[in-house]
Amino acid sequence: MRALLVTKHGSVNDLEFTDSYPAPTAGPGDVVLRVRATSLNRHDLFTLRGMPGITLDLPVVPGLDVAGEIVQLGDDVSGWSVGDRAVVFPLDDRFGLVGETRDGGLAEFIAIPATQLIAIPSAVTFAQAAALPVAYGTAQRMIVDKGTVAAGDTVLVLGASGGVGTAAVVLAKSLGARVAAAVGSEEKRQALLAAGADWAVNTSEEDVFSWARKTFGKPSRTSESTGVDVVVNFTGGSTWNPTLRIVRRGGRILVCGATDGFDPQEDLRYVWTFELQIIGSNGFTRDGVESLLAQVAGGNLAPVIHSVSGLESARGAFADLDERRIIGKVVVTQDGETR
Repeated sequence: MRALLVTKHGSVNDLEFTDSYPAPTAGPGDVVLRVRATSLNRHDLFTLRGMPGITLDLPVVPGLDVAGEIVQLGDDVSGWSVGDRAVVFPLDDRFGLVGETRDGGLAEFIAIPATQLIAIPSAVTFAQAAALPVAYGTAQRMIVDKGTVAAGDTVLVLGASGGVGTAAVVLAKSLGARVAAAVGSEEKRQALLAAGADWAVNTSEEDVFSWARKTFGKPSRTSESTGVDVVVNFTGGSTWNPTLRIVRRGGRILVCGATDGFDPQEDLRYVWTFELQIIGSNGFTRDGVESLLAQVAGGNLAPVIHSVSGLESARGAFADLDERRIIGKVVVTQDGETR
């Protein structure tokens, strides 16, 4: 079968496309899905490059987020039929992470335990379903499940053009918040406004932290009326200390990653003086993915999809992700068509 492979750790140029990878069969408790759509995440780049202290068996087919239709049932599988549409919950306690410790979605077929399947509602396309589990699931847990954003809040999302960033913008808006998106180009600024952000700041031209103080006021030690209610900061690094200076008294900083560095300079005086709440969130849940599918099916949520490419062009999709050229999610289907 056709597949894109990580055969050695390296750059996007080291990805290998083949049309002769062994097709999987369904073992006991497994199903085989015909892959209809896979979305890429930055974790796929980590798998490609290699991660300190983690040894993977190579080759491996990358792709955490997978949606498709069942073509084969293994023994002891109940509740599913050939032809059913399903999205894969990427993490399993026994087998680890799809696309890392076992083959993922950048192939024509994937074998997966039936327990990891979630039914796709008829109103949801394969591309939409594949966009949800990791990025939107992460934002769902951080913003919705933890109850960190409420109607009327002002929310600033840093790094708002990627998968988790656009998801955070869309979900915060769905809760009735007023949302500002910080992005790195004018094209991305316009795209985030089109996706529903109330404000968008091009950080290549304007300092977003100065903008936030000017727009929402300097935080006060005696009042909760000035400053940003919530900042979504999964960048860390040089953005961390300025973030502490724009959040209102009693406000919240949400953290689900550290793409710009995990050990930033810290000024604890702001944490205690303004009684800041720093709330960590790690990963995604099955309930969250099911909720997101229902929201999409009901017309209440539309995942932002940057592009859809064919499997043989997936190396280019990886390059777009690596160079941060995307706005939202990049999706790979077998033939480049969205269904």
